[in-house]
Amino acid sequence: MNTTEINGFLIDNFNQYDLPEGKTQGVCPLCSSDRKPENKKAKCASYDWERGLGTCHNCNKTFQLHTYQRKGSSDKVYVRPVTPDFIQEVSTNVEKWFDGRGISKRTLKEVKVTEGTEFMPQTGQMENTIHFNYFIGDQLINIKYRDGRKNFKLYKGAEKIFYNINSTVGYEYCVIVEGEMDVLSLHEAGIENVVSVPNGATLNNNNLDYLDNCIDYFTDKDKIIIAVDDDEAGQALQQELVRRLGAEVCYLATFEDCKDANEYLLKYGKEKLAQRIAQSKPVPLENVTTFKDIEAEITDFVENGFKPGFQVGLPNFDSIFSTYTGQFITVTGIPSSGKSDFVDQMVVGYNVNYQWKTAFASPENAPTYLHAHKLMRKVWQDMPSKKDIGTDRWNQVAEHVNDNFYFIDMDKYSLEAVLRKGAELVKRKGIKCLVIDPFNKVRSNDASGDVNVYTLEYLSKIEIFAKKYDVLVIVVAHPTKMYKDANGKIEEPTMYNIKGGGEWYDASYHGILVHRDYEQRTVKAKILKVKFQNLGENGAEAHFKWEPKSGCFIPHEPLDLTEEKMPWE
Repeated sequence: MNTTEINGFLIDNFNQYDLPEGKTQGVCPLCSSDRKPENKKAKCASYDWERGLGTCHNCNKTFQLHTYQRKGSSDKVYVRPVTPDFIQEVSTNVEKWFDGRGISKRTLKEVKVTEGTEFMPQTGQMENTIHFNYFIGDQLINIKYRDGRKNFKLYKGAEKIFYNINSTVGYEYCVIVEGEMDVLSLHEAGIENVVSVPNGATLNNNNLDYLDNCIDYFTDKDKIIIAVDDDEAGQALQQELVRRLGAEVCYLATFEDCKDANEYLLKYGKEKLAQRIAQSKPVPLENVTTFKDIEAEITDFVENGFKPGFQVGLPNFDSIFSTYTGQFITVTGIPSSGKSDFVDQMVVGYNVNYQWKTAFASPENAPTYLHAHKLMRKVWQDMPSKKDIGTDRWNQVAEHVNDNFYFIDMDKYSLEAVLRKGAELVKRKGIKCLVIDPFNKVRSNDASGDVNVYTLEYLSKIEIFAKKYDVLVIVVAHPTKMYKDANGKIEEPTMYNIKGGGEWYDASYHGILVHRDYEQRTVKAKILKVKFQNLGENGAEAHFKWEPKSGCFIPHEPLDLTEEKMPWE
């Protein structure tokens, strides 16, 4: 048989092991090649084409006949774990261990926790493991394994989703915690509509792919309670979840003197834990700040001074410029000076250094495939050729560009539509940077006859967006006029040469000039403005050579034209 779908999963690669199609018995693709020569062709496996599964009677392993992707997911192809029959209920010893953590057998059964053996890379051998099974509907999407040494792993190649995501359906609110044990703890306390992130919290939580895959489960919620660990990594996760889900629906719960929900359960009991979640407080009101809201920031500033800004990874440029999120940068320069190309270099640098994702509203970079190709070259650090298509390197870079850069394509661009799409991409993909290139092709609907009023309102909308979603916005703006000096050479424009000039300088957090020297075949980036002096140096310059194959800017020291003349000159 040949179908395109099994149990709600789209088949990406039918018959991935090239087995005899339609046959119910044959060799095992996992162990037959390792068997003795006389047994290599022995029919040791059974094939169930209806379920898409195979079972080997020699190595006792179950394998997928196909590779799948879930309906409605991204273009990525995920491996689907083999659905257990749930005959492996936890043993008495494991049940006793959970009981010591305050978790009953009833909760284990209701949340479908099981037990089995699994190879653990941390120990290099098969271990008895607890299985935390991740479902969407009745489909098993992923499994997290935990052995007795507190080693963890997720099912290789499976889609990352929230643990216990089914529990959110039909509720007006839900709770997000940091681990599976916390889910079980809240379930024990009578709070069933609780989910956990699949891989805990780290200091770098920009890439919440599990949220991308499950965002639709949260869009109808009036209240989302975030109850994560009170450490630096947990707080970073909390901040990113609030940014992505929206402060207006987010509430924060803490566990007082306890690390997490399970510790709180053991110390204070079920009733107190339920009360603690019920006492969650809304995220502080937007546009209203009290001393208590910012006391931690004030303390940190007193102790450590200014936080370092984010840098693009070009040493000479980093020495003169950095930035924070929640701000916007204006980049200007004469036509064909390399503005857009340099902006691409910046966002690729932010991606490399901080894993930031970027969205582009770039009408002048059409067609989109050429813009994507430019980014691919910068990520690749080379010009891909025909022979590279389909190679591991090609697939790796293509997947990276696909997952980290998004192109807003519209028949007619407007600032309002772009910002709405940007907000959607924050929630669904976690972008940290938005590029508008150029501003005059992304017009505001609020037209005004006064260019200064229009410019101020335009930039105010960008600033509001940047602050609300903690995003860095980069705006490319062409100068309206170009002037030549006495020698006929085009003068370097400033921010005042942009239409509505004074407003651009006053409103922008930072300004950068990108200017090409055709005689020296170099490009320079000049800092026209930095709002905070700890982030850069006004008037400072960084010089580059542009490498045509990769499209990358290579730091370059310009020639010293002020050298003393020799006596005979």
